[in-house]
Amino acid sequence: MQKIGLLIETNTAGIKPALNGVITAARGPEHELYGLVFDGKGAAYRHELQDYGIHKIVNVQSTEGLLSWNPDNWAKAIVQVMEQLGINILFGLTTSQTKDVFPRIAAMLDAPLLLDCIGVDLETLTVEKSQFSGRTIATFKLRGTHYLFGIRPNVIAAHPAPVTAEVLSLQTQIGDESLMVEAVKKDSAGTMDLSEAQIIIAGGRGMQNGENYRILHECADVLGAAVGASRVAVDAGWVPHSMQVGQTGTTVSPNLYIACGISGSVQHFAGMKTSGVVVAINTDPQAAMMQHCDYGIVGDLFEIVPLLTRALKTMRNPE
Repeated sequence: MQKIGLLIETNTAGIKPALNGVITAARGPEHELYGLVFDGKGAAYRHELQDYGIHKIVNVQSTEGLLSWNPDNWAKAIVQVMEQLGINILFGLTTSQTKDVFPRIAAMLDAPLLLDCIGVDLETLTVEKSQFSGRTIATFKLRGTHYLFGIRPNVIAAHPAPVTAEVLSLQTQIGDESLMVEAVKKDSAGTMDLSEAQIIIAGGRGMQNGENYRILHECADVLGAAVGASRVAVDAGWVPHSMQVGQTGTTVSPNLYIACGISGSVQHFAGMKTSGVVVAINTDPQAAMMQHCDYGIVGDLFEIVPLLTRALKTMRNPE
């Protein structure tokens, strides 16, 4: 039986939804999946995790209790858990947190690490990654005794596979801290990480100024979406770089992408081409984005987006 670990990332709402696709990718007939939890709420996550195939949920702690966010300490703790349980494969979402922790683990274990994967075959130990802005798919063959994979959020469809999970706790010895985390600050520009969002509504040159992004945020609040932007809007200083979608911004794979006033440059399209359904709103029917979308609406976004918001509110709260 192959033992596989998964770093369970959470937010204020609970387990990040995109993680279910990662669990799906890690499953196999001879695989035993271990979910590694750092907030001590393994029991609370049991039903959701076991629905997607996690066999054992591990509350990772130090001898002094819960481990607050510190990439050095988390890496040390995960390595110890892997050694104690005999885990030699570790999965996670490709997020800022994983990018901070997994390279440290890979260095400690002298293990190959691949992030932003779009496919993993554990039988052949081959991995697929998008290269050159999505123009090619590269296949990597791995060698080693331990392997680490970061999966691009939302790129692998999640499918339930219910099992009965066991919850356990493991203590780790951290020792002296070489890195001290004094504070964790989050960008106030958005409430959701673009790379993990299942729905994104983004604005471009057609937004005209930063204040007009208010109508996108209002629509996003109703949809449960993240708000993105094109490079033109970022370069103009209307919104921060953290909202930029594209080759020089964030690569996204939402189920639904709504492009408002975005012309659709090659660089922007490279960052969202793996979206499920693309809706474009633009006054120019010849805009490149209108040629790449599933549904195109020719019209003024300042009329259409508020209408969409009102319609969604009515659907949610019919009188």
